[in-house]
Amino acid sequence: MLPAPIASDQAMHIPDGFLSISVSIIFWIISIIVIGIALKKTSRLLGERQVPLMGVLAAAIFAGQMLNFSVTGGTSGHLLGAAIATILLGPWPAVLVMTSVVSVQAILFQDGGVLALGTNIFNMAIIGVFVSYAVYTLVNKLIRNIFVSGFLAAWSSIFLASLACALELALSGTSPANIAVPAMAAIHVLIGIGEGLITIGALTLIYASRKDLLVADASNVGSDKGILIGGSILALVLAILSPLASSHPDGLEWVAEQKGFLDAAKDSVYTIIPDYTMPGISNTTLATVIAGIIGTVIVFGISFGVAHAEKKVKKQREISR
Repeated sequence: MLPAPIASDQAMHIPDGFLSISVSIIFWIISIIVIGIALKKTSRLLGERQVPLMGVLAAAIFAGQMLNFSVTGGTSGHLLGAAIATILLGPWPAVLVMTSVVSVQAILFQDGGVLALGTNIFNMAIIGVFVSYAVYTLVNKLIRNIFVSGFLAAWSSIFLASLACALELALSGTSPANIAVPAMAAIHVLIGIGEGLITIGALTLIYASRKDLLVADASNVGSDKGILIGGSILALVLAILSPLASSHPDGLEWVAEQKGFLDAAKDSVYTIIPDYTMPGISNTTLATVIAGIIGTVIVFGISFGVAHAEKKVKKQREISR
């Protein structure tokens, strides 16, 4: 691990210190507006199937993001999951799922700065989702293959989110665009391939076991109990496997070290479960597993709770008509 004051040695997002206050505030405002729209849209579009699915997907994506995979040059990547969430839920519920994941990572695990949280939500929960939606929809109309469409959507979500991050660094004066953009693009071209392959694997599993989840407007098809049980087991297995994650720095951290702005990262002003390691437990592996399970359960609860509340709003609106 590189010697730097970055909160997490797992799936690192933009830490505080990399962005100027003005840039952070601007992206907080944008993200809040989009989240508000997503809440309204989701309450109108949500079907019975999406309520448990939102919780399960949030939990699985959170746990999956803890499993960094090695990439060439001594760096690593991790699952974003925006494409999977978008394909299964549609863009607006996916925004809420990704927001819950990124927010818990920052607030509970100090993975990404709190001031930078609005920007991280913008990159992963907004750009990641809507790029995935646009690419998946367009490609699937052209070739009618969910696996190719899913791969390209996932790759694009990683690549364009990384370019957005590079431009945000440039706007903040942290690294010039002519340095940050090529550096972030070069490493995330490769990380995007990993994201695409993981997405194909997930789609293959879903296609084989619950093909109805891939059918448009299939909101009332299939068993909610099956989604809850199967998805929860998968999420917990991923959390348990989290100690196997690559110890190499992730794409942003590697670029920051290579381009000389890694020291700009600031420690969080507080810690709860830093570095995805449960305090008070001497066994690092056990501490990581317990932290992962706690995070998985919390993310599931938040996303499922939001979905359940939005479903109630939809029912009340239908009754009042």
